[in-house]
Amino acid sequence: MSSGDVNCGSGGGANTYTGLRIASIFVILVGSATGALFPVLAKRSSWLHVPRIVYDTAKYFGSGVIIATAFIHLLGPALDELGSPCLSPAWSDYPYALALAMLAIFIIFIVELLAFRWGTAKLASLGVVHDPHGHGVGSHAAHGPEPLIPDARFMKDSQSQFEKTDLEAANRNLTLDENALGQIVGVFILEFGVLLHSLFIGLTLAVDPDFKVLFIVIIFHQTFEGLGIGSRLAQLQLSARYDYVPVVAAVFYAITTPIGIAVGLGVRSTYNPGSTTASIVSGVMDSLSAGILLYTGLVELLAHEFLFSKEMSQASNGRVAYAVICMLFGTGLMSLLGRWA
Repeated sequence: MSSGDVNCGSGGGANTYTGLRIASIFVILVGSATGALFPVLAKRSSWLHVPRIVYDTAKYFGSGVIIATAFIHLLGPALDELGSPCLSPAWSDYPYALALAMLAIFIIFIVELLAFRWGTAKLASLGVVHDPHGHGVGSHAAHGPEPLIPDARFMKDSQSQFEKTDLEAANRNLTLDENALGQIVGVFILEFGVLLHSLFIGLTLAVDPDFKVLFIVIIFHQTFEGLGIGSRLAQLQLSARYDYVPVVAAVFYAITTPIGIAVGLGVRSTYNPGSTTASIVSGVMDSLSAGILLYTGLVELLAHEFLFSKEMSQASNGRVAYAVICMLFGTGLMSLLGRWA
């Protein structure tokens, strides 16, 4: 297609399948909510006993989905968007999409490094020591402490048993709160990257001429991605004070793409996803989101789950192989969907 055939201005959204596009808001809401909320609610249910293997399968499958989303569904489109013929030639002089993704990776790393060092110093001043990896079950994005070990200076023989018990209880509560906050920060980082992506998906679906194919693909896309998010949320170990966080995070994921579709339908007479402004905004956001999900997927999920996890280090070769296969299956399936969306 020549540059003269490209619509770089406003408008241009398709007016076909209006009824089906409106229905897609609710269909994708159901798919997204099912994928994200089912693992969270099933984990809390007293009557629905889901086997542990189901959670583990969803967790490792979800890790693969998140990594594939970063490469295929975010970084790939970002390269195309920031290389659009609608943009000035200066955008083609440098790989801005890759640079922005790299910037996001280092920003997340520095933020987590500072938060980790601050939390470690604060706990140390209170006599609590912990595993520096902080890879307890469910803390995929948390560098919080694992079960506490009271410092010896707080355990003098002269203390009564009651004093020691009170100190341990107080430190344990502090540890749980610190760990919970770390996990919540990790959830926010993961959700931020995914939600931006989901919003742009909704906007595109509302105006894209090839609606039918894209609609079917996005149903699977959002359900699988929701399953990956939901399985991670279900593994979080939070105190009663923060017990609502996984449900709220899952609901936010479920409604983001439908909101994007609704907004897109409202502005489709003026919104053109291929316009100059839309290409820049979408390209920059996709690049940053790709960096966030790459860091989360490779560092917080893969490294923590396979290399630093005490549970996995003691697991049989068969279990490790099963986890890797689940991860690769999620990656492969999500990458395949990238053929159409």
